[in-house]
Amino acid sequence: MNRLIAISNRVQAANGGENSNRGGLAVALSAALRESNGIWFGWSGEQTDEFTGQISFRREAGVATATIDLEAQDIEEYYNGFANRTLWPLFHYRLDLTEIARDFAGGYARVNERFAETVAPLIEPDDLIWVHDYHLMPLGRRLRERGFENRLGFFLHTPWPPSSLMVSLPGHRDLVQSLLSYDVIGFHTDEWRASFIDYIKTHLGAEIRGEYAHLAGRTTHLLICPIGLDTTEFTSALGSKAAREAEQRLITSAVGRQVIVGVDRLDYSKGLQERFLAYEQLLATRPDLREKLFLLQIAPPSRGDVASYQQIRADLNSLSGGINGEYASIDWVPVRYVNKGYAREELFGIYRGSRVGLVTPLRDGMNLVAKEYVAAQDPEDPGVLVLSRFAGAAAQLDTALIINPHSSEDMADAIARALAMPLEERKERHAAMLKSVVEEDVRWWSARFIAALTEPEPSESRPPLTLASSQS
Repeated sequence: MNRLIAISNRVQAANGGENSNRGGLAVALSAALRESNGIWFGWSGEQTDEFTGQISFRREAGVATATIDLEAQDIEEYYNGFANRTLWPLFHYRLDLTEIARDFAGGYARVNERFAETVAPLIEPDDLIWVHDYHLMPLGRRLRERGFENRLGFFLHTPWPPSSLMVSLPGHRDLVQSLLSYDVIGFHTDEWRASFIDYIKTHLGAEIRGEYAHLAGRTTHLLICPIGLDTTEFTSALGSKAAREAEQRLITSAVGRQVIVGVDRLDYSKGLQERFLAYEQLLATRPDLREKLFLLQIAPPSRGDVASYQQIRADLNSLSGGINGEYASIDWVPVRYVNKGYAREELFGIYRGSRVGLVTPLRDGMNLVAKEYVAAQDPEDPGVLVLSRFAGAAAQLDTALIINPHSSEDMADAIARALAMPLEERKERHAAMLKSVVEEDVRWWSARFIAALTEPEPSESRPPLTLASSQS
């Protein structure tokens, strides 16, 4: 295997062993990086007074990492600004929250240039380079400009917005065209790929043949490659003491009541206000269910310095307080709203002890919580997943109860149906979802993308010869 160089905004190496609390990207990349003796390059998360390009090298759990520090202006304009206040809301269809500022765009361009200039000395001619997410879309072009002819891949972990929204971004043509410097671009779903294809055909004049885009002499493979779980690690964690204890604490505290669980980062894309309103609708229209269930919403805060995130937290505090004030009794609280995170093993136990899992984002690239909930269930007595049709996971987990998160009635009806669902139907639906989660896991995802990155372009994807070129 050629050496792999993975590049992402942040580097999250193993810390404390293989079962430490790491994100899906860290789990996915670690095995491939160890196998190829590769390097994971990115921002350390730390700030420096002056950018020097100095790289810090470490090796943990067999994975080599190379990180750089960024200046305060870089962090504000590139990360807090263009990445999180411009691209993130735009790519999640929230044009109303998208902030357009020249300083943000300038910082984004500057940091991508700095990534390119600092990683360049690490790259050997046969290395495979895999760039991740919306923070680093122009990086492939910056590397091409430096003369690198390596196979370059890019994976988008978020949705891709429709062209009607994308054109609201100043410089959108140049930004999207820079993506076609990559040999492979990966998307979670056909919907996101179709939106990208629509843009490059309409606004760039690209030619599409099968899964390949052709523009200005370059060919790019547009790959559907949904990310998965590390099912092996997950299964192991389910048997841990922490998972068993968390499950038992939840069951004991429920006192025979059914548990509905939601686990989400505090973000406007997750549809949390809509979820609380749907739960309130359920309690209002189904008085027979009161005191027989409760909603446990775990929502650790994120990006607390951004005004829109502060508003979400205030809204949820108000909604949960209102629901509890209206419906609680002396021995029952209908909403348990928790503003902190839990270790992965504890979360697994909480998933397993819950009858219904709510994953109801307004728009999401994948949402691995849906897959975690499925994997955590007892196959002989599984819970029911209620899943937004606007989560990328809905394309794979189509035997979940698929709902429209904008409709309180639709979501409330689905929760009631989930609570009443017979065992045999629960088992049948769960078995189909578990099959997908196990077979298309995180290693499948990594292997599928790297295979596409190493394969040559098939001849049938090439554009036909023009008359002039055939005569020459």
